[in-house]
Amino acid sequence: MPNLPFDPGIAVVPHPSGVGFVYGEDVFGPEPENRRLDDIRKSLLDPACTGPEIVYSIAMDVGRKKDREQLRSLHLLFGVVAYAAGKLGREPVRSQGHIHRASLRNGRSTPEVYEIWTGKAVIYMQEYAEDRPGRCFAVEAHPGDVVIVPPGWVHATISACPEQPLVFGAWCDRDYGFEYDGVRRHRGIAWFPVYNERNELEWTANLHYQPSGLICKKPGDYAALNIRKGQPIYRTFEASPEAFRYVPDPQIKEQVWQTFEP
Repeated sequence: MPNLPFDPGIAVVPHPSGVGFVYGEDVFGPEPENRRLDDIRKSLLDPACTGPEIVYSIAMDVGRKKDREQLRSLHLLFGVVAYAAGKLGREPVRSQGHIHRASLRNGRSTPEVYEIWTGKAVIYMQEYAEDRPGRCFAVEAHPGDVVIVPPGWVHATISACPEQPLVFGAWCDRDYGFEYDGVRRHRGIAWFPVYNERNELEWTANLHYQPSGLICKKPGDYAALNIRKGQPIYRTFEASPEAFRYVPDPQIKEQVWQTFEP
């Protein structure tokens, strides 16, 4: 199995075709779902743009076979996503933006813990999907970096290097689901990422929102959320299965979310 720039601590790599994944003998995982360009056009700056037909592949519920029952009992889900190289017109390859729907278990929107494996990512997030988007952040992340999106925030994952595919893993609630209505009503996120003539990423305000600012930054310190720098998040789970209990049950870290900055 080929090596990744960052060892995620679990034997999962992108398929050589660029679509889907290859799982190690000790790993379970589903057939991936593919998101196509036509699926996300309405949330792009230029809905008529050209780009990769398959924008990204996603496999939800991946893990070591020995951990399958424990993951279910903790209501945790580990997902792996691979983005295509290239561009969507002037925009980078990206997701359209969504909020995690309220969990059927506790009625709460749930957070997500991202870990970048290959490529360069920008995790964009804004507090609200309303006319006033609230605080807006663009968090740049490289292989080995972790970025956490808090409950209830709009977020989108952006591949910030068109020459490289982006691959990442993430901890999610097993009862995951997405809300798109607010983002689609505003024809996208509050800030569109676009490439300039030097192939550098810039940001253009979405005029369907009221004016807002954008803070571009590196990942924050997530020690209060059990993130250990340099330790893969799957290995953190293996060492301490309760470490990510706040993902399906965000109320455990209520004080952290009240003052959260990514």
